[in-house]
Amino acid sequence: MKLNRNRFFLLGTLLVLMGVQFRMVDSFVLNERTTRTLVKVSQKAGAAQENSMDNMMMQVHPNPTKQVHPPRWLGLAMIAVGSVVSLHALAMPRPE
Repeated sequence: MKLNRNRFFLLGTLLVLMGVQFRMVDSFVLNERTTRTLVKVSQKAGAAQENSMDNMMMQVHPNPTKQVHPPRWLGLAMIAVGSVVSLHALAMPRPE
């Protein structure tokens, strides 16, 4: 796949739009399946659980969810990178 002018512009536009979206949200909640997968992945291999109450609550609670707070600078960084990529696409020579 060759990155030509159109694809650079598309990538830049998508980054700007995603950056605006990240600036608009304060936090988002993961669903139950994603939360359980995140807990399994984040556990250290071979390490015992520190709190047995957490294990019991994770099995008993019907819908465990995790709330994620993205950093404020992430949206601005995505907007900045996306605008640079879009402007770079406009500066590229047109294909002949």
